[in-house]
Amino acid sequence: MGQQVREIFGWARRRKLLASGFLVLTLMVGILIGSIVSGRTSAMKAMSTFAKNNATPLSLPDPVPSSASFSGIVSRVEPAVVNIATTQVLEKKPAIHKRRTPQGGGGQGGGQGYGNDQDDPMQDFFDRFFDGRQDAPPQAERSLGSGVIVDKRGYVLTNNHVVEQATKIQVQLDGDPNKYTAKVIGVDEDTDLAVIKIEAAKDLPTAKLGNSDGVNVGDWVLAIGSPFGLNATVTAGIISAKDRGGIGGSNHQFQRFLQTDAAINPGNSGGPLVDLAGEVIGINTAIITGSRGYEGVGFALPSTAAINVYNQIIAQGRVTRGSIGVSFQEELGTNAITLKELGAANGVVIMGVEAGSPAEKAGLKGGDVITSVNGKPVKTGNDLVNPIAQAPIGSKVKIDYVRDRAAKETTAVVEDRTRVFPTSAGHVGDAPGEAAPAEFGLRVESLTPDRASRVGMDGQRGVLVVDVDPASFADDLNFARGDVITEINHAPVASMEDYKAAVGKLKPGENVVFKVLRRADNDHTLTVFLPGVVPADSK
Repeated sequence: MGQQVREIFGWARRRKLLASGFLVLTLMVGILIGSIVSGRTSAMKAMSTFAKNNATPLSLPDPVPSSASFSGIVSRVEPAVVNIATTQVLEKKPAIHKRRTPQGGGGQGGGQGYGNDQDDPMQDFFDRFFDGRQDAPPQAERSLGSGVIVDKRGYVLTNNHVVEQATKIQVQLDGDPNKYTAKVIGVDEDTDLAVIKIEAAKDLPTAKLGNSDGVNVGDWVLAIGSPFGLNATVTAGIISAKDRGGIGGSNHQFQRFLQTDAAINPGNSGGPLVDLAGEVIGINTAIITGSRGYEGVGFALPSTAAINVYNQIIAQGRVTRGSIGVSFQEELGTNAITLKELGAANGVVIMGVEAGSPAEKAGLKGGDVITSVNGKPVKTGNDLVNPIAQAPIGSKVKIDYVRDRAAKETTAVVEDRTRVFPTSAGHVGDAPGEAAPAEFGLRVESLTPDRASRVGMDGQRGVLVVDVDPASFADDLNFARGDVITEINHAPVASMEDYKAAVGKLKPGENVVFKVLRRADNDHTLTVFLPGVVPADSK
């Protein structure tokens, strides 16, 4: 009986294990079948959805220029816009610990200057190590600006502040890996314009200068240049205002700007402002900003002023403007209440007359109201200044004026502005008519004891070089302002008469040697001989 019971329990156990195994197997097969069926169902659904989608693949069309695009203008002008990189070597001065900061801010909006990093510990080391030493190495300051080629032979119009005091000027064209060394042909501080030239051994692309008088407020314009050194950058905006003066506290009578909201940043200076005809109607010059960068207000010298300056510089190396020697303040001089009180319907009240000037010789006095020049009414300062500034030196202008409520007229002879206002023009001389003619592009005056003291030449005799025209024979000989000429071809020069006599004997093609005294940086006086061959166009 016991044996049978054990057999029954063993059979039941085996059957239970078999049933459990069968159950597990059944579950596994079910899961497998479910997965396969689910996957096939999802795939069928996806195939069904894709089969029902009738979308057409996209194709890439041929490029079509926008009808409202500025690209056509840019493609014509941009090749003539250049990047200008300048280097100025600054001698290290002992015991000076001031650090330079990058240029920019509210004044000129052009050259991008790179100064010393105030947080650079290595710079601190060099400052401490080299300051006060005689062998302190010179510092090089680099800046960037722009320019525009206006003559295929390599003449470039830019800003004076871009190239001012530069030891080296390098010009690069967009897409051209070469860097061309430029020479300054001439500058005009009154308009902050300069002309430089590169030798490229090929005809260069040029931009056409238009007439800025035809530009109206609201017209579209493009600014092209190298802001922050980013070559061939184009920005767009409109003309915001015209005839804007007094920018950045400047009192330059000849800086009357076009104002624009086209983005102008450091590095844009000297680049062109272009109208929709593809003509240059301004040279980008300045910005007003509180952050060093663009804030919506930029200024360009009108092309009418740029053309006048350019033509004079390429013809004679400098800009000559006429003057009769009167001074005035625009806001006060054109005040309607003042004019009515003085008995003038229009005009400019002059504040002063330079001693010995054409105006003084013509009988004009401070407080007179000039009402017309050569028969054209004077209503603004420009109406008074421009016709005289543009008149040939030595010509006469007819002046109508009011004094003590009575109308009067006179005639004045136009003189060179730099002679009428020698101090404001930045020349060493201080007596109109004293300088000799600019033979060889060299302007000299008597070396009076006072002048000798000012230039560190006490006790010396000769004539003082007060100016050297760029790209002239004198410039080629390396004359510099402050030089004292003591001999010409061994003939002593102790006065203006000696100088004129010696120069008058020189003939084209003849060798000439100037003996010059020059002040060195260490306060020593050097004797320098400057030789050359008298050119055919020596006058």
